[in-house]
Amino acid sequence: MARPAWSDDEVEAVRELARNYFEKEVVPHEEKFVEQGHPDKALYRRAGELGLLCPAVAEEFGGGGGTFAHEAAIIEEQVRAGDGALGIPVHSSIIAPYLAEFGSDELKKRILPKAAGGEMVLSIGMTEPGTGSDLQAIKTRAVREGDDYVITGSKIFISNGWLCDGIIIAAKTDPEKGAAGVSLIFAEVDDNTPGFDRGRILSKIGGKGQDTAELFFDGLRVPATNLLGGAEGQGFYQMMQLLAQERLVTAIMAVAMMERAVELTVEYTKGREAFGKPLFAMQNTKFELAECATIARTNRVFLDDCITRHLRGELDIQSAAMSKYWSTDQLGIVVDRCLQLFGGYGYMTEYPISQLYTGARVLRILAGSNEVMKDLIARGL
Repeated sequence: MARPAWSDDEVEAVRELARNYFEKEVVPHEEKFVEQGHPDKALYRRAGELGLLCPAVAEEFGGGGGTFAHEAAIIEEQVRAGDGALGIPVHSSIIAPYLAEFGSDELKKRILPKAAGGEMVLSIGMTEPGTGSDLQAIKTRAVREGDDYVITGSKIFISNGWLCDGIIIAAKTDPEKGAAGVSLIFAEVDDNTPGFDRGRILSKIGGKGQDTAELFFDGLRVPATNLLGGAEGQGFYQMMQLLAQERLVTAIMAVAMMERAVELTVEYTKGREAFGKPLFAMQNTKFELAECATIARTNRVFLDDCITRHLRGELDIQSAAMSKYWSTDQLGIVVDRCLQLFGGYGYMTEYPISQLYTGARVLRILAGSNEVMKDLIARGL
């Protein structure tokens, strides 16, 4: 694959490092991760040692001092290697930016080096049992008591929830103000933290090696200095500001999965014989793959343009929503058509195409459902 316009020699060196890490140190243990429902925490520490965590965080806070381009390359190589367990995109590209952008200097100096080194796994708690994309409707409360916030509520579908040591909690600091009453508060947690409990590791149809959990807060006390932004009521604005990058991260995953599905299927159909000749020699197979390859390429061009604009600080909300919605929708089409060409083998979990098929489905839901993306796009028309 040709080097994208947003890359350079340094980014490609990080890409190669990431490729070797995922292929040699992570993917061989995927069956274990699926069985236990989460990856091994030691792999975060190893990724930190290699400089693969928080590459866009400033060096003064322990990060790599790079850009989003480094993060994009790491995400792509994780997908291409076939790892669906490690929540590095959430940790580095979704959570760390909240701390870097809105955390106090004290919080950044204390937490970000741990995150960059893999000593602390990061998560974010937005979604609740009664709310999905409607973040204004959250019911988790954070009440100020002296120098602490006391947090009560629950979260669900939390990526990295089982392993996390640090979590950004979206909570209502003023339930009468709607969106203006939402705040983001960072909490350091472990299995013995009073007022904090992990629920189940949730069983999913795909991504079975990636920990997704329920979290419960019952009087969890967090220092008031851990309030992001330094003032209450900024949470909704902060989420809206950084959700564009989260949606771009989702699009990167979708396009990489699309490209991998096509690559796997071309390889399989050229090696599989049916009626005395390779499956690829049949016109229907060639036409199907020609269409899938074209869909993947057109999505790649749009994605690369979005990444380039994001690196310049020019990616608008509508374009990020378009990229997320369109690429994840098209991924569903491509991976379904590719699985069909595998025949019965495509339905077997031992084949990577089946893991792509089940893993693809959630991308149309997370980071804001595709229906919400269309609404955001329409507002800019």
